[in-house]
Amino acid sequence: MIGLVLTIAISFPPTYIDNAGSDKDISSIMGFSGFGKKARTFDLDAIFEQTRRTAIERSRQVLVESGSDDSDSDSDSEPRIGPLLPPGPTAGGEEVDVGPPLPPGYGKSTADDDDEDEEMQDEDDENPVKRIPDTHEITLQHGTKTVSALGLDPSGARLVTGSYDFSIRFWDFAGMDAALQAFRSLQPCECHQIKSLQYSNTGDVILVVAGNSQAKVLDRDGFQVMECIKGDQYIVDMANTKGHTAMLNGGCWHPKIKEEFLTCSNDGTVRTWDLSSEKKHKDVFKPRSLQGKRVTPTCCTYSRDGKLIAAGCQDGTIQIWDRNLSVHTKFHCRQAHANGSDTSCLTFSYDGTILASRGGDDTLKTWDIRNFKKPLNVATGLTNFFPMTDCCFSPDDKLLVTGTSARRDEGSGKLVFFDRQTLQVVYEVEVASASVVRCLWHPKLNQIMVGTGNGLAKVYYDPVRSHRGAKLCVVKSNRKEKHAEALTQDYIITPHALPMFREARQRSTRKQLEKDRLDPVKSHKPEPPVSGPGRGGRVAAHGGTLSSYIVKNIALDKTDDSNPREAILRHAKDASENPYWVAPITHCLKISFGELHPHWARL
Repeated sequence: MIGLVLTIAISFPPTYIDNAGSDKDISSIMGFSGFGKKARTFDLDAIFEQTRRTAIERSRQVLVESGSDDSDSDSDSEPRIGPLLPPGPTAGGEEVDVGPPLPPGYGKSTADDDDEDEEMQDEDDENPVKRIPDTHEITLQHGTKTVSALGLDPSGARLVTGSYDFSIRFWDFAGMDAALQAFRSLQPCECHQIKSLQYSNTGDVILVVAGNSQAKVLDRDGFQVMECIKGDQYIVDMANTKGHTAMLNGGCWHPKIKEEFLTCSNDGTVRTWDLSSEKKHKDVFKPRSLQGKRVTPTCCTYSRDGKLIAAGCQDGTIQIWDRNLSVHTKFHCRQAHANGSDTSCLTFSYDGTILASRGGDDTLKTWDIRNFKKPLNVATGLTNFFPMTDCCFSPDDKLLVTGTSARRDEGSGKLVFFDRQTLQVVYEVEVASASVVRCLWHPKLNQIMVGTGNGLAKVYYDPVRSHRGAKLCVVKSNRKEKHAEALTQDYIITPHALPMFREARQRSTRKQLEKDRLDPVKSHKPEPPVSGPGRGGRVAAHGGTLSSYIVKNIALDKTDDSNPREAILRHAKDASENPYWVAPITHCLKISFGELHPHWARL
């Protein structure tokens, strides 16, 4: 309304509106009635007052109809405009339901139960033990020997297992059914035990570390991409060789650079490699003892940011280098574990401040990188028989997991969960009647993979808290086995033969088998063995076949052929009486020998 008034006021000058009388005189003199339609004028104060009274009357009418009395507000002085407020609590203290009625079976108690469930769920989320996915498990049969290596790609789609039987098996969770069969098996390093397997951070290649001196890189399907070069074992300084000269102990990929990986060997070196250069290593790190002598690294790893390289050695030391400075160590602890024991695993926490070490002296220790002189906490009594026993952090970085070893028929291996801060045991899972060697907790799937000493790979998961992975294959039924189709007859392919001599090509063996089934001759049921006397030309006495009958008659023949002269003369009388076969031979002999000697001619 205000905009309309302003438009009218601007469109017509005030002089035109005020001098309405002079306009009439001018129009009468010039002979026309006017200059067009006149602008309308509005009394804004009157319009606002009318609108105010109308709103007050309507509000009073609504209040009367609803039957509510508002004693606190004065309608004459401060009228209420707009919709009514929702009613408050009644005098009895009960709340009045507002909105549509609740569905059947749902009441306030159900809503309260939901609130309680949400509170319990929040409490479970705060307790890290409740998030351990151990309610369900599947078992993958790799073989009969120790599963010494496990690798899972970053997306959690494929699992690869390695064993002491020199083989590697590939498992595809999305492609497997309930039979849980691997889709590929190979031996990339011939007769060498598999030590370590790990997918790159992009998941396109796999690092294979075996008992030989040359690490290999395979693609997702198991085909070789790269093989590291072997060094010269007759050179004293290992920094001057192009590769390792002794058995490998471990290896891993760089967490940030997808082409770089790390290996350690019994030749006393830790080497970095580039995927694009297989003829020479990239850098060499040489662990040294307190006296400056060479020591053997048994495990190695990168930090989470890839800036540090850590190695555990046989003399019980843990040595850490800056990745760009390979001469001197940045951190080292000389008595981290017992001297002479193989430190089987080193791993960094997700925040990069804590290092966990699994020792061959049956201990598990945590270290603060910022104060590397002594361990934060120590857990003892964890039996370890294998040089590659794992330890790993949970995805939320609150728990630390490792496995224990057990002798055959003397107990079972366990998966032990520790609190990261105190290293106290908070949970245990009894895996199998064998040692637990490898363990892997995937952060995306929230599933735990375990390799055991009896050739099994177990996958633990929770149907609610876990995602994909093992959940994809357990819901599938076993595929129906397809019987191998065999050709009923040999088929000779002659592409250059004339059409009249060319055989019709068999398009499908299944159709041919169906035709043969209808043929009474080809689909004749084999006759069962004959029992009792023979019939129909079949011999049944002392055997159901002809060969058995012949063998029986040969065994019953008692003729003695030890004297050949007597055996021949036994048939002399028959030959003289019936010389049908002997006469032609005798005649030929007379003719032949008669030419040589006259005595034979007179015979």
